[in-house]
Amino acid sequence: MDLLLTGGAGFIGSNLVRHLLVHRPEVRVTNLDLLTYAGNQENLRGLPDDGRYAFAHGDICEPGLVKELMQGKDAVLHLAAESHVDRSIQEAAPFVRTNVLGTQVLLAAALEAGVERFLQVSTDEVYGELPWVDPEETEAHRPKFTEGTPLSPRSPYSASKAAGDLLALAYHATYGMDVVVVRGSNNYGPHQYPEKLIPLMTTYALEGRPLPVYGDGMNVRDWMAVEDFCRGILAALEKGRAGEVYNFGGDSERTNLQVVKGILEALGKPEDLLTFVPDRPGHDRRYAVDFTKATAELGWTPQARFQEELGRTVAWYVENRGWWG
Repeated sequence: MDLLLTGGAGFIGSNLVRHLLVHRPEVRVTNLDLLTYAGNQENLRGLPDDGRYAFAHGDICEPGLVKELMQGKDAVLHLAAESHVDRSIQEAAPFVRTNVLGTQVLLAAALEAGVERFLQVSTDEVYGELPWVDPEETEAHRPKFTEGTPLSPRSPYSASKAAGDLLALAYHATYGMDVVVVRGSNNYGPHQYPEKLIPLMTTYALEGRPLPVYGDGMNVRDWMAVEDFCRGILAALEKGRAGEVYNFGGDSERTNLQVVKGILEALGKPEDLLTFVPDRPGHDRRYAVDFTKATAELGWTPQARFQEELGRTVAWYVENRGWWG
């Protein structure tokens, strides 16, 4: 299978490239990445030198380049995106350009080239927010996002991702194109750019800097190890039904404050490094994902245990100061 993978020098993308090359020896991957601030060729150091991987430096919004790279491809794995909510609040235009226009350019080229499958990689943030529930309250009713939850994005980032998802699904409905959409909960693991919560707090703690926690720190996220999401993306590529959406979550709800305290504990750092700062606008209170459909149709469940995987992730940043420094 010959794949075009966009955004493969980023966090999830680079982990997915490695996963594919290790677990599918017959796969060839062309990685199209613009190498913006979050894309880093160092994320792909040490890949097998067997001719199955190729890198193309370029912009998914450039129709000529995308059309050229699309020729002969069996499937597209579309991960390229502007993804940081805070940046989208400061300036929304790059998010609309990459996440909406870029998706449309890829879809049009894939349709023209007769690509067999287009897999759109998205986020649970397109659903909006859920009522807050204490993660430690085991008996509480815990509503979760399902694939049928109406889209209700609350930031420029999530709105741009929702638009890209709807475009992809529209290509299925209008042209009969084989499109699958996957939506993941908060990913964590090695090679994540240090503006996201876990790497930010880890690197700040290593430097002895105050750890800025938004609001009261009680916003809840469902944390999923990036390797679990990579397994889910591959399962959806190979087994997903055309025109369908699949949710993937880690079954690991934690408040931001719990996560940050876990990082401090793993590093042996004092909690007096915690500093509460004004909350960001429109900060969703809780996400949680129901992945029943992925289990039933794709045979997928998360394998990582959060506390163990968090420790391994923190250790990676300790051991790779040169990467994030």
